[in-house]
Amino acid sequence: MIKQLITLIALLVAPPLLAQSTPIYSDALYQQQRIEGLAPLADSINFAVIGDWGHNGHFYQRPVAHQLEIALYQLDGDFVISTGDNFYPDGVASTQDPLWQSAFERIYHGPHSFVPWHSVLGNHDYLGNAQAQIDYSNVSGRWQMPARYYSQRFTLASGEPVQVLFLDTNTLVSDYRTRAKYRATQGQDPGPQLAWLKRQLAGSDAAWTLVVGHHPIYTSGKRYGRDNGLVETLAPLLKRYGVDAYIAGHEHDLQHNQIKHSDLAHYVSGGGSEARSVEQREFTRYAEATPGFLTFSINADALQMTAVNHRGEVRYQHKQLRRNKEQKHDH
Repeated sequence: MIKQLITLIALLVAPPLLAQSTPIYSDALYQQQRIEGLAPLADSINFAVIGDWGHNGHFYQRPVAHQLEIALYQLDGDFVISTGDNFYPDGVASTQDPLWQSAFERIYHGPHSFVPWHSVLGNHDYLGNAQAQIDYSNVSGRWQMPARYYSQRFTLASGEPVQVLFLDTNTLVSDYRTRAKYRATQGQDPGPQLAWLKRQLAGSDAAWTLVVGHHPIYTSGKRYGRDNGLVETLAPLLKRYGVDAYIAGHEHDLQHNQIKHSDLAHYVSGGGSEARSVEQREFTRYAEATPGFLTFSINADALQMTAVNHRGEVRYQHKQLRRNKEQKHDH
């Protein structure tokens, strides 16, 4: 009798769970599941940032993916940025690896998630075939990783450019030089990438300049206090050339950090599937151990960041006003 009762309960519960895991998106669904407090700026480009997500739908990956789709609908999102650790535990083996389907294509399947995904490599991606993620750009129309580091420009309604520079921070992390597990990250000389970044920043005419890498420079997460070398290598360049925001993942949470006497905003979006503990540090503006993602809305006057969790709740919002060229180079 008990066994029959359990079977009956399972049959009754199964259809809603299946529907929830693979929702069919419709106008009615988007209206019913709106994210309150999420709205774009006027005349803006809009995008989402998600990181550390590739768990084949496990942990919180599916509910986060669902809310990402809702957010992209509300914002009329132009693209997605992935901050790395795209596939767990050991990256992908090739462009035909089943993980492309089970951890990416079948998870982010909503119509508004079919926008370009501009991605960087994380440390777990290097445990597999990192080159395969670059090559998948020739397989999928929405997966955009033309090289291990690269630049993308987007145009505001005002006609002014937004420049986003995508880095491979794995080669810059000093700790990986002595860890056999991450030996593959040291196959490249970091010098050319830093020289390229300096040239890109020095010659930029962009209204807004953003830099994306997997590893945070500063973090309120579990890796607080661990020197990964980026404070010495990246931070001075970003400060010198007036970069507006540095966006990273690696920590499985959502953060906004602001260093004293610096206008550079440090954002972390690594809650694509898991969540880890955070603490309030001397530079913390916001840090929460929650699955979720960040959205960005940028126009000629301001940049607005919004943190959204896996339940579709706005947890934090921050607006940066545009600085002029003199202000950017004043520090």
